[in-house]
Amino acid sequence: MISWKLKTRSVRPIGLDIGHNSIKMIQLGINGGRISVLAADKVRLDANINSDGEERKSFIVSKIKQMLSEGNFRGRNVISCLPNGQLKITSLRLPDGETGEIEQALRKEAAQRFGLDAERDAINYLVAGNVQEGEAIKHELILFATDNETIKKHIEMLEATQLRPLAIDNVPCALFRSFERSLRRQEDRERTVVFVDVGSRFTTVVFGCGGENGGDISFIKQIPVGGEKFNRETAARLGISIGEAEILRDTLRKEKSGTGGHLSNDTNGCSLDASTRQVITDSVSVVAEELAREISLCFRYYTVTFRGKRVERAVFAGGEAYESILLNVLKRQLPVEIEMSQPLRGFDMMNVNFESDRRGLLCEWAVAVGLSLKGWNGTEMQKKGPE
Repeated sequence: MISWKLKTRSVRPIGLDIGHNSIKMIQLGINGGRISVLAADKVRLDANINSDGEERKSFIVSKIKQMLSEGNFRGRNVISCLPNGQLKITSLRLPDGETGEIEQALRKEAAQRFGLDAERDAINYLVAGNVQEGEAIKHELILFATDNETIKKHIEMLEATQLRPLAIDNVPCALFRSFERSLRRQEDRERTVVFVDVGSRFTTVVFGCGGENGGDISFIKQIPVGGEKFNRETAARLGISIGEAEILRDTLRKEKSGTGGHLSNDTNGCSLDASTRQVITDSVSVVAEELAREISLCFRYYTVTFRGKRVERAVFAGGEAYESILLNVLKRQLPVEIEMSQPLRGFDMMNVNFESDRRGLLCEWAVAVGLSLKGWNGTEMQKKGPE
């Protein structure tokens, strides 16, 4: 989205991922191409504060300051991202033309679609590729847009924590950047990998290919379905609060993963009876089927638009990627191999302790990792990409 000059150093900027229900901060170090986690911390956001903008901002600022003071973060340079709910993303198709003409047409289109000011507001784009439409060849573009006031408030919040913002990124690009290191083989240029981040309120879908000097994004979709909808459906069927539904879902996940003997205090060490377990399963399955259909539509759009491109696999990240019911539905409905992400795989993590995450995959850290890596492409050179 917005970027100031980034210098590639051994110590990367702090990657700050402020989501709907958690704050994640991570800082990476790079030495001879080897990546180390220098510091990392995660704080849960109480759902009760999300309805009050000022209370939420105050809580976030306070917690970030606490993480900075108690952690081993070096410096105050930060790269953050706008939440999905504050950013408009859509695909556009424009006739061939000069770069200046494309940008002018794009700004006009964004202003009309989203009610933005083409002169003042933040509008940027990626060239996804060329597509044939009838007899004409057109540019397939991915548009990113948000209003100037949203950017201003985000920067003000960061500055209130004494952080120095170097760039404001977006969730899809950070997600893709987190994994594009694994897409550098020659054959990766012809194979598309789908990266899916299942969060609290949104699911982000990114189609991309790799290459020797980095990767290219060809399609992005924001789907307004996530863990919160799983909880709402469960709460409605059981006649309980959303917070209670979340606890029950977590209890069921722990029982299935074999960690039932280590339940949190919130569950009071209780296991679930068969009827409650079935209601939760049915509730999550209904929403999972909806999400799978939406992701399937993304596959359809991509294969029709970019004919001949082969989709190899789908890699799932985000806090809700641990939901086994969702993964089982996706495996039945999607025509590709499904796998869980490991965004910190191969990193030296001797300096940090992720003990609070007993699942080991750490797939909810993908966006934060991608933020900290912005500006580095694996060869100690400045990375060219969406900003």
